[in-house]
Amino acid sequence: MIRRRKRGLVPSTRKQASRPKLPKIVNHRDPMVSIIIPAMNERARLPSVLREASKVHPRSETIVIANGSTDGTAEIAAAVGARVIRFAEPLGHDVGRRVGAEAARGQALLFMDADMVISAAELRPFVRAVLSGVDVALNGYSGSVGRQIAHPVVLAKYSLNAWLSRPDLHGASMTAVPHALSRQALEVIGSKLLEIPPLAHTVAAVRGLNIQIAKTVAVGGINPVRRRVGRSDPLASLVVGDHLDAVHWLIQEQGQRGGYSDLNRLRGKVR
Repeated sequence: MIRRRKRGLVPSTRKQASRPKLPKIVNHRDPMVSIIIPAMNERARLPSVLREASKVHPRSETIVIANGSTDGTAEIAAAVGARVIRFAEPLGHDVGRRVGAEAARGQALLFMDADMVISAAELRPFVRAVLSGVDVALNGYSGSVGRQIAHPVVLAKYSLNAWLSRPDLHGASMTAVPHALSRQALEVIGSKLLEIPPLAHTVAAVRGLNIQIAKTVAVGGINPVRRRVGRSDPLASLVVGDHLDAVHWLIQEQGQRGGYSDLNRLRGKVR
């Protein structure tokens, strides 16, 4: 005869699936480093992102800008101790960075994305660079350059740095995370321009800020693939358009040749 187990009387021998423990973030009263993380519907990755962020610097604050999230992203961030700024509508990463920068209290501002888990060991060089005197500490990742036809975003980054007389930066710019800014850089650039990263990058260069590559983090391999609309890539079009905004500002600031001389050409003699 088969004896049936009564529910709740016989302990189950199955191992309960253990949920990953949420990190615990302690925001320092007088932070030296502000970690700024825009997030939209990233509850799956956010705990891991915050866990690494919490180990970057002992005197830090972590600011999560939860914009347009409907999956509990803001609640998770608040539960682990992050400072949370909430918006009902999607802002986009760049606007989120501006909002976070305006709320930041640290002398070094580290910008991350909630959809990419980057280890604390790879994040610390950006903070160390800024605390050592660098104004803009960039990720040296320049994108894929081995293709026969260059991606328009990669081409735009290289072209802008060449125009800024910074070919040593290759394709590095404030378009890619992680990157970090000093408090001085934020004041010189202005928080509003963080919404257009290539323009902020251009202003930093023209204003003579100390811009350096702090470390190369290959974010291309961990950046989630975005859906395309047909054959078009709206994100690529947006980033290229941002670079054109930077070029337009540069021409307005330094003339039609963007600060370059016309060498020995005497255009006034041509008829």
